[in-house]
Amino acid sequence: MASHDTYDKLIALLDEHGADYRVIEHESEGATEAVSRLRGHALDRAAKCIIVMVKIGKKEKRFALAVVPGDKRVDLAAIKALYGGTYASFASPEIAEELAGSQSGTILPFSFDERLELIVDPALLAHPEFFFNAARLDRSLALSTTDYRSIAEPRLEPISQGAQD
Repeated sequence: MASHDTYDKLIALLDEHGADYRVIEHESEGATEAVSRLRGHALDRAAKCIIVMVKIGKKEKRFALAVVPGDKRVDLAAIKALYGGTYASFASPEIAEELAGSQSGTILPFSFDERLELIVDPALLAHPEFFFNAARLDRSLALSTTDYRSIAEPRLEPISQGAQD
């Protein structure tokens, strides 16, 4: 299954860089709020990972992996503005899963696809570590924020808004 391959790729990458992380096994859950309760941490320490499609003019599309704190929403207007786009929306589940290499609810805050630019809201990185589903519904990681920044090299932009509805 592709998501297990993506999980293995992530663990290999983190181990190769000597990252400080912990694997957390839990009941299968993909919803940020519910899985944060299972893992036992505040919602603002969870990485919510959403793939956004931005249209630039009539013919060009770009994809961004938007990563925001679990207690926030992705600001589509902010992402559209970053690209000078004419339209932004959440990518279809099929496209999102293809680009992420895992099912919705398990998308990593890492991009392993050159078509997918990683954009992280700085608010997520305010704590020494943060949490995310690791390309599997039954397994999460707690990862050092410092290690994440040096390994993933995300573009840092304010792309979140308000509390989650």
